[in-house]
Amino acid sequence: QVQLVESGGGLVQAGGALTLSCVASGTIFRFDVMGWYRQAPGKLRELVSSITSGGTTNYADSVKGRFTISGDPAKNTVHLQMNSLKPEVTAVYYCHRRWRDLDYWGKGTRVTVSS
Repeated sequence: QVQLVESGGGLVQAGGALTLSCVASGTIFRFDVMGWYRQAPGKLRELVSSITSGGTTNYADSVKGRFTISGDPAKNTVHLQMNSLKPEVTAVYYCHRRWRDLDYWGKGTRVTVSS
């Protein structure tokens, strides 16, 4: 049973930084894609950033230049460095892993940015 466990969320003031981490256990296979989605109250879940096993990264336009994703396919880990945080990024952040046609999700970690 593949499980994703996130860590690193919390409360931070605007302009601050946080690093989210996620580790997938219960598998010996390297991820195809791992990344982060977020869901703010009353909104749909949206992609924040992702990284492929080959190192190709993708970012939502709203976070480009401020967030940096990194990952280790062999360890099934992914990290999201978030800088210059703004109140509008307040949401629950979910780790996502894809292997072949299988999608796995973490339970989420809350990020709150105060103004």
